[in-house]
Amino acid sequence: MDEARAVLARLERIEALDRERAAPELLLAELRELVREVELWARRERDPRADEAARLLAAHAIVSV
Repeated sequence: MDEARAVLARLERIEALDRERAAPELLLAELRELVREVELWARRERDPRADEAARLLAAHAIVSV
């Protein structure tokens, strides 16, 4: 559950930064961390569907981790 909370908190920070029209580099840093946290969550779940979703997110993300 900690991973889920981390992902949700990260999404809230990204939304807040977007509303504040934060600098792109700040948003990109948060997006990189979001991808990393989603991958960690998927590994902990040991669910092939979660692993595949995380892999697709990372592959299609505009940021590299």
